[in-house]
Amino acid sequence: MPDRNASVKFASAAHITPQELAALGGGQVAYVKAMLSDEVRRLYPGAPELAPGMKLFALLSADGSPLLLTDSIDAAYAGAWEHELKTVSLH
Repeated sequence: MPDRNASVKFASAAHITPQELAALGGGQVAYVKAMLSDEVRRLYPGAPELAPGMKLFALLSADGSPLLLTDSIDAAYAGAWEHELKTVSLH
């Protein structure tokens, strides 16, 4: 006969909130996102004015907070390495 408590534990883990999901990997995991300068202002209203149409790379923490903005993907990954963050790929 299956253990009823085991299924309850599994069900609880399956009901993670968006906030809890965003906090996973906090301070340890980051991702690099390619974007145009036009998107930067929309996503981060406090960002300085940038020339339109520039291809940029943002290093974002696990919860989506911006850590670094650069015009080089290599610099974005170097920033993660410098801050001892593991980068993950999102598809």
